Amino acid sequence: MASSSGNSSWSTKIQNSGSEEELQVLINDERKNKRKQSNRESARRSRMRKQNHLDDLTKQVSQLRKDNSEILTRINITTQHYLNFEAENSVLRAQMGELSQRLQSLNDILNIINNSTTTGSYERDCYLTSPQNFMNIIPLNQPIMASTDIFHW
Repeated sequence: MASSSGNSSWSTKIQNSGSEEELQVLINDERKNKRKQSNRESARRSRMRKQNHLDDLTKQVSQLRKDNSEILTRINITTQHYLNFEAENSVLRAQMGELSQRLQSLNDILNIINNSTTTGSYERDCYLTSPQNFMNIIPLNQPIMASTDIFHW
């Protein structure tokens, strides 16, 4: 009977080891399933992060486009102001040139009046009031205009 008891312990060991192997397989399967589930969850979180990042980038692109549009509008307005000021400056420079020429003409007339001390007062007045002589001093295309400020004493 010793041999049957030895056989029975051996079969028990086989049954136990079979159960242990099955248990080990079950444990490994459970680990694999947990790992698969963990990987799925990790992949889902990764997709969510990527989607959130994409949404953030899309919002940023939208904001940058809006900012760019506002900057372009401000540049266009500033450019228009610059062109307006440049045109006004050109007009003012032209007027300054004309006024400088008129001032020079008036100074020339004053110099002629002041330097003509050799002739008599009557002859000087006649010379300056004579239309032929007066027209030679002041160019025809530049009328002399005076500001009202000149007449205030």
